[in-house]
Amino acid sequence: MGFITPGNLTLVGGILSLIFGVVVLIFPKILNYLVGIILILWGVIALINHYTPGV
Repeated sequence: MGFITPGNLTLVGGILSLIFGVVVLIFPKILNYLVGIILILWGVIALINHYTPGV
């Protein structure tokens, strides 16, 4: 049993989506930065997943 499970990722993704949604409503100009950060994180996670050998 690891810390990162599909259920945990779904929960974290939902919470982050809510937080980012509220932040964008309060500070609309920050949307570009948030999208950039999300895309960078998404790419890093995808590369780590690709190059990590199956357990």
